[in-house]
Amino acid sequence: MIELKNTVKKFDSFTALDGIDLSIKKGTAFGLIGSNGAGKSTILRLISGIYSPESGEVLIDGESVYDNVDAKQKVFFINDETVQFGSFTLKKLKNYYKSFYPSFSEEIFETLRKKTELPLDKKINTFSKGMKRQAIVIIGLACCTDYLLLDEAFDGLDPTMRIIVKKMLVDAMLDRQLTTVISSHNLKEINELCDTAALLHDGKIIFSQDIDDVKGGVHKIQAVFNREENGAAVNYTKDDFACEGVEMLHFEQSQSIYFIIAKGDIETIKASLSVKHPVLIEVIPLTLEEIFIYELEVLGYDSSDNISE
Repeated sequence: MIELKNTVKKFDSFTALDGIDLSIKKGTAFGLIGSNGAGKSTILRLISGIYSPESGEVLIDGESVYDNVDAKQKVFFINDETVQFGSFTLKKLKNYYKSFYPSFSEEIFETLRKKTELPLDKKINTFSKGMKRQAIVIIGLACCTDYLLLDEAFDGLDPTMRIIVKKMLVDAMLDRQLTTVISSHNLKEINELCDTAALLHDGKIIFSQDIDDVKGGVHKIQAVFNREENGAAVNYTKDDFACEGVEMLHFEQSQSIYFIIAKGDIETIKASLSVKHPVLIEVIPLTLEEIFIYELEVLGYDSSDNISE
């Protein structure tokens, strides 16, 4: 498994990660989500051994990964940039990585290359962005590592390219229990590909849970109350529905209709509302994107300009 234990990473006076604790089990499709500068890419570079932490530990299968060849050979990191490979042909790039990864499979490489019809002898800088992404994903999968890290893997790809790349990843995850860690602003993709996710903000973990548990623990409720009580107008505040075990993330009123986002057991939340004798209570499903927004809203961060649908 991958473990970060009380990990701190700094760049001069800036603290990118502030005492992170994170565990990623083998066979997991794990998503890293968060605002710009939250620390997602820094975590991937620590796991791949590019960065060393100022303090704490970064472990691959119980071994420190930094400056450890054996641990690094278990990990393949796909950066969000491929410009450094522009002068390589696909064949040359394959041979370059093959020299570092003893587990490299020519069979897997050629099978995937034929599916995508990528040319072997053309320079990478002549490829489209989608072709470049396919090329590095093919090589990453052919290296047959235990762990594959992807930083904004689908950014800028057209819908057809996205489908091709995602299918290659999903097939590998199913065929050999590949552990995949994906950093992305696109929460729809995280929702489709990952079974577990961590939300980061300002270098800290807000939550790290199964996505189904995340969705099951946050609820969007529309409630309607009578506007008068004993002949007097009534406007409730969220404090009027305070209840142990319930955390209000968002509370909004429009005349007699109240829109509420709350964390906790749904029956407990309903009970906290029922004391005011609502005319209607309706539970509305939340998307992962909405949960992301409301979690960060509580922290005083406007995430609306930093995520994709």
